[in-house]
Amino acid sequence: MSAAPRAPRRRNGPVRVFATLFVVPAIIGTVALPAYAFMPGGESFGASGSFSLSVAEAQDVEVSSLAAGAAVSNEGFAVTSKAEIEAAKAEQEAADRAAWASNLASRGTGDYAVYTVKAEGDDYPWWDQVPDDFGGGLSPLRYYFRECVDFAAWRLNRDAGVTSGPWKWDWASLGAGSAHSWADAWARNGWPTSSEPVVGAIAWFPYNHVAYVQSINGDGSVNLEEYNQNSDHSYHRRTIPAGSALYLYPPG
Repeated sequence: MSAAPRAPRRRNGPVRVFATLFVVPAIIGTVALPAYAFMPGGESFGASGSFSLSVAEAQDVEVSSLAAGAAVSNEGFAVTSKAEIEAAKAEQEAADRAAWASNLASRGTGDYAVYTVKAEGDDYPWWDQVPDDFGGGLSPLRYYFRECVDFAAWRLNRDAGVTSGPWKWDWASLGAGSAHSWADAWARNGWPTSSEPVVGAIAWFPYNHVAYVQSINGDGSVNLEEYNQNSDHSYHRRTIPAGSALYLYPPG
């Protein structure tokens, strides 16, 4: 019987010995020594512990009194405060109102409502609102501000004892925004109309206008109050012959 063959013996050559002597100390050195990082604002490296400390204590840096007292220049820019913005806005709105008030007053003759002054006898609550011609919106009665129909609807509500919402009469219950449709609305709803004026009635004109009958004179002439009679969106008073209009009696 022959003997079993022996495993070949591993020899440690000079290359293996050199690698062992070089790599093992390098691993130990990497673990044992602190890491280094590039320090912000400098041109050298520093320990990562120092870098972390500089970040953690960044808000604790003391500023020299000389630096704190240094003047700050604001040349090249300006800061507008909220109060200045609001003042400029109010000034522009006032200028716009003055412009359209002047424009409207030039359209005819009558008791024109200056935007800062309420005309005598005018109790219309939205007398100072911007009319549709200049971008204005709808009143609570859902007609455009300062139109003849809005004023007439206001007076009908006032006479019925209603001066705030919910309104008794508005766009939905009276007539459309066109005054021309009001006579048809009265006929459709069975409300009375007549050629004989009564105080509190609405004087209707076929040229697309309505007015409020304020009083009747001894000679039968009729005193009217109205808005926008000359397309000026302002309050007017005038007197007409009794037969000059159809009178829409207040709805029941």
